[in-house]
Amino acid sequence: MAAPRPMRADARRNYERILVTAREAFREHGPDAPLDDIARRACVGAGTLYRHFPTRETLIEAVYRDDIERLSSAAHKLLEEHEPAEALELWMREQVAFVLHKRGLAATLKAAMDRDSETFAVCKTLINDAAAVLLSRAQESGAIRDDVRPRDLLLLGHGVGVAAEGNDETAERLLTVLLDGLRRPKP
Repeated sequence: MAAPRPMRADARRNYERILVTAREAFREHGPDAPLDDIARRACVGAGTLYRHFPTRETLIEAVYRDDIERLSSAAHKLLEEHEPAEALELWMREQVAFVLHKRGLAATLKAAMDRDSETFAVCKTLINDAAAVLLSRAQESGAIRDDVRPRDLLLLGHGVGVAAEGNDETAERLLTVLLDGLRRPKP
């Protein structure tokens, strides 16, 4: 079987516009936001929207997957640009910001998705792998305690985001305490 052809530039732009618009619409109206309204706001025809996303479920999954892919790829980019402990700290800040500002949307999208879907499994793998690579590199550098596990980072970051209730100042204070607790004690 031949590999799928890459999208033309205009098709890619339409795809991205639809994703951005759908994310906004889902944030405003939940997963039941009218698809025709999303197409209109994205300045594409309904046919273009349905060509890219044949069902509401495929659009919901694409928005959720895009958010998780961005958060995951940030981990790898940060490791390229910073020392491991700093990369971990910066990524934890991004994770908490994601929870603070997209938690409602992410929860709504996850609830509308099939938990057995390929997208859900891929997203879970991506985010767990991102946490694992950051943590292992920071632990290897000697900066982070050895008893911390990748899932701990995800749970702790989520917990800070939820506890801060949308308040950036509270989130920053809690995250600072959390990050101090992750550091390996000095002998």
